Amino acid sequence: MRIIVTGTLGNIGKPLTQALIQKGHQVIGINHVSDNQKEIETLGATAAIGSIEDVDFLAATFVGADVVYTMVPPNYFAEPDIREYYRKIGNNYAQAIKRSGVKRVVNLSSYGAHLNKGTGNILGAHYVENSLNELLDVDITHIRPTYFYYNLLNLIPVIKSTGAIYANYGGDKKFEMVSPLDIAAAIADEMELTSVHRKVRYVASDELTGNEIARILGEAIGKPDLKWIVISDKEALKGYINSGFPELLSKNLVEMFSSVHSGKLAEDYKLNKPAESGKVKFTSFVKDFIVAYNS
Repeated sequence: MRIIVTGTLGNIGKPLTQALIQKGHQVIGINHVSDNQKEIETLGATAAIGSIEDVDFLAATFVGADVVYTMVPPNYFAEPDIREYYRKIGNNYAQAIKRSGVKRVVNLSSYGAHLNKGTGNILGAHYVENSLNELLDVDITHIRPTYFYYNLLNLIPVIKSTGAIYANYGGDKKFEMVSPLDIAAAIADEMELTSVHRKVRYVASDELTGNEIARILGEAIGKPDLKWIVISDKEALKGYINSGFPELLSKNLVEMFSSVHSGKLAEDYKLNKPAESGKVKFTSFVKDFIVAYNS
């Protein structure tokens, strides 16, 4: 098949491209940086250099594709309102898909994307799903991964400065986590299945409580007494702002993680859990955490 992959060199896009090439598919990888063309070609894909903010470029690139994989880069600090950025890019994709005649899309979304409020940044994924779902003659699969393992890397500065993990989620509550490698594998698998008009596929790799995570990470980095301390939303907001985060982003992050803690973000996931979880367990991610912590 001729497959378009956006975010070709990202944490999901790169292993996805490699998997599709290995399966014998023709991959056209989109990237906005011309200097990345050689790296894309090294993967075995054809590079399409241009911006996902350019509908004309997208439409021209999509022509003749059997499947398009869509994703929105999480440009949290580059965009004043990441949710509106998601809305804009979702509309761009919808316009380009309609103009190009593409009939099948696999879209990277998020768990919690079924909700229309109270999810912080995740609301952007909700907007994208809605935009794509308006394409009535296109088969669309929304891939909804859970909490990314590598979100935990953002806790490293807090651990180093305070000797503990402070967050408005976690503690003695379990939450579902996922590896980008398992997401890429699910997307590649989905593309080879018989398409249906509308489908949601959840992806998760492991689940642990915050306290279990703290114990495992603490032992790995030489801090066996590392604790996960749950703080209020108000305290979390103050922490983000004091760390230099923009106010709107800070509020969105607090709201998003609060919905993780309450379980609201995972409600639909729990009703539609995948039959099998991913292969990359938390113990594998710990190796990456150690490298990041010591760098």
